[in-house]
Amino acid sequence: MSDLPPNQPVRKLTPLNNLIFASRWLQLPLYLGLILAQCVYVFHFWVELVDLIGAAMGNADSLKHIIDAVSVPGAVRPTRLNEVTIMLVVLGLIDVVMISNLLIMVIIGGYETFVSRMHLEGHPDQPEWLSHVNASVLKTKLAMAIIGISSIHLLKTFINAASYDEKTLLFQTVIHFAFLLSAMAIAYTDRIVMNTHKQH
Repeated sequence: MSDLPPNQPVRKLTPLNNLIFASRWLQLPLYLGLILAQCVYVFHFWVELVDLIGAAMGNADSLKHIIDAVSVPGAVRPTRLNEVTIMLVVLGLIDVVMISNLLIMVIIGGYETFVSRMHLEGHPDQPEWLSHVNASVLKTKLAMAIIGISSIHLLKTFINAASYDEKTLLFQTVIHFAFLLSAMAIAYTDRIVMNTHKQH
């Protein structure tokens, strides 16, 4: 969605064009649904954090919940809170934060790009990336966020590498590289498109 050039009169839309253009508001319930999903992630984050603190303070129920959350089927279950268990829980919390960041980018960037301007120019809390967001920038940022999330999952798998077979480790690594190559392809394609626009 772009601003009109200065002093250019607004053209009146035909009823059909006005209906088609107004259909963009059908996306609003989708973004509201993502906000609710964000609330679920916030709740999940605090539940995991409270259990981690409770386990560190010796609460047996919190410890059981933490171990159930990070244990891999077939692996030896730890009987106490050790460094690896803490690391896996913290990686899970980071994973939640990164997915939450992804949701924010989709909600704010998608709404600003495809539905309606939010007029945040000059607002002290305006995200830096939102000042130049468009569909191409949003795609690239989403791809980079997905790579970050995939990296967290891959790291969690490698920490428990002894509990996985080689095929699982190989497939997860290949999938991560597929995400990486996809992001590079998106960024390269957008660069070609931008250079083509500059030449014209």
